[in-house]
Amino acid sequence: MEAMIPMVIEGIERIFGAMRCLDEHKVLLGGYVLHDEADHWWGNANQRLGANGVVITWARFKREFLTKY
Repeated sequence: MEAMIPMVIEGIERIFGAMRCLDEHKVLLGGYVLHDEADHWWGNANQRLGANGVVITWARFKREFLTKY
């Protein structure tokens, strides 16, 4: 499973490219593709990382996701 995680991120980034997704939308859209435990993790991480109105970048999302998984 761990070997698949970078492939998940790469797949999401291919979708971003095809959609011409703006940087400010990547975290929102990236969060939508998560399921089960990863979706639960992101709900908690999003609250923690985005506290006090901090903007979460796609780079930060990837770093946190890859650290967790």
